[in-house]
Amino acid sequence: MATGDVTLPTMHPVMGFELGTARAGIKVAGRIDLVVMALREGATFAALYTQNTFCAAPVVIAKAAQEHCAPRYLVVNTGNANAGTGSRGLEDATQTCSTLAALTGVEVNAVLPFSTGVIGEYLPMDRLLGGLPAAVEALDVSGWNDAALGIMTTDTRPKGASVKVPMPFSKDSSGASEATISTADLTLTGIAKGSGMIKPNMATMLSFIATDAKIDDELLHRALRLAVDKSFNRITVDGDTSTNDSLVLVATGRGEVVIDEGNFDQFLAHLTAICGDLARACIRDGEGAEKFVSIVVESAASDEEALATAYTVAESPLVKTAVGASDPNWGRILAAVGRAPIANLDISRVEISLNSVDIVRAGQRSADYTEQAGVDAMQAEDIEIRIGLGRGGHSETVWTTDLGYGYVRINAEYRT
Repeated sequence: MATGDVTLPTMHPVMGFELGTARAGIKVAGRIDLVVMALREGATFAALYTQNTFCAAPVVIAKAAQEHCAPRYLVVNTGNANAGTGSRGLEDATQTCSTLAALTGVEVNAVLPFSTGVIGEYLPMDRLLGGLPAAVEALDVSGWNDAALGIMTTDTRPKGASVKVPMPFSKDSSGASEATISTADLTLTGIAKGSGMIKPNMATMLSFIATDAKIDDELLHRALRLAVDKSFNRITVDGDTSTNDSLVLVATGRGEVVIDEGNFDQFLAHLTAICGDLARACIRDGEGAEKFVSIVVESAASDEEALATAYTVAESPLVKTAVGASDPNWGRILAAVGRAPIANLDISRVEISLNSVDIVRAGQRSADYTEQAGVDAMQAEDIEIRIGLGRGGHSETVWTTDLGYGYVRINAEYRT
């Protein structure tokens, strides 16, 4: 099951960034499961990785390689996470990089590996390496759609976001004392995969975003951190942080737009929107999901308090199962708020609504609430739980799913 629109948007090519895929048979014969991405020389690069201590071998290799040189190729396999695989896993990830480096004529540290799938199993190296030439041969700036398919695991559909928008920027006016302001199209395109084991705490399981803007490393990293904090760091399916979470942002510099302090906020807004679309697409495709749930916490004493409260509600199995059954059991929401880490909460100031139906006012059931109104509100595919704490001016939103039989079945049968 999944919620919302199932179609990919128009995926605008990003000049200087190519994607190629192959059917290597890593786990399932006949499906796209190997993706190679090529960055033009001189592109800037930023990445965030999982904070799980048991990070996968490709994460270890990718983080180390970035310290040596600018990446030129990314290689992604699905079906096998190459996590919990010890020294052999590191050797397999390194061999993958060295083989692709030999095929493309770059040094081994210029290739970064990424994997997703089952934890604790070794990569089928003969099949993976055998698929690399075909993926390289298929490299194309229009390869986004196939790449979105190629990084899926338990996902039921590919996830992508793309925008091409006019962007003002400062342009050097050939020796003039002041730069002039010009406008040109900015392209931002990205894909993601993620359906279960989702509480990123940095990014989703795998996501790759590219832009044709010219932007230096410091600004690119700053933009990525800020965008992720309001998107991928605001989603949860099951509260589990993956061993393989990786988010990559590439700026090829092949477009006209130059990002500097003057237009950084506008660039950040577009990047945050792309990240938000991708993050919410992961929630809409959460394992077994039949509901898309927004938890909005308002009038908190701090952002941290609002976020902690939102996550307490979003990750409550009792709240999530009630949502899955379309049961307006608002007492479960109230109880979750009451156990959130809030010092000296005055319950007489707490307010809760469900899809605009007032259910709690002054810490108790709203005088005009009816069970039928709650039942009607819960029938919607998109559910908004809005919580007012009455403590200050801070607010945060977390997106999550319901919890039903589909999630249990998928994860009970994942290895079989």
